[in-house]
Amino acid sequence: MEREFQTHTFEPVFNENSEILILGTFPSVKSRENNFYYGHPQNRFWRVLSEILETETPKDIESKKKMLLSNHIAIWDVVKSCEISNSADSTIKSVVPNDLSEILEKTRIKKIYANGKTAEKLYNRYIKKHTKRDIITLPSTSPANAAFNMSRLVDEWKNIRKELSV
Repeated sequence: MEREFQTHTFEPVFNENSEILILGTFPSVKSRENNFYYGHPQNRFWRVLSEILETETPKDIESKKKMLLSNHIAIWDVVKSCEISNSADSTIKSVVPNDLSEILEKTRIKKIYANGKTAEKLYNRYIKKHTKRDIITLPSTSPANAAFNMSRLVDEWKNIRKELSV
């Protein structure tokens, strides 16, 4: 598998009311094609959040942004650019991390969550020294995480609901 240098091409989603930040690693090939987060049809991110928030699963980018912002959730990725083979997080090398300072300065973020262990590992390696904030790891919503079915994912992710004032 040959790695290619890729740069993140879309912006974080947040506003001044955001209370939690969910960080992924780097957009998958499908997400890069769709120019938005968790774009692979098998990724369970949007279904898990919808279940937790007791709302309909959004279908388009604007509906996804609206669901996030109306529930005080910010999302972004740890990695700004890197060498990666297809969508495999395990192949990520030559990492340039995203700068979280703007999000953390312009919001009311109480907690930061990692969507999977790789996001946690990369955050701790490249970003934590700047933010001085811990990250809470949730199981990845990726289809590659076969150990967690939908019910188990929802059960693990439902704790974020407690942090939201909605």
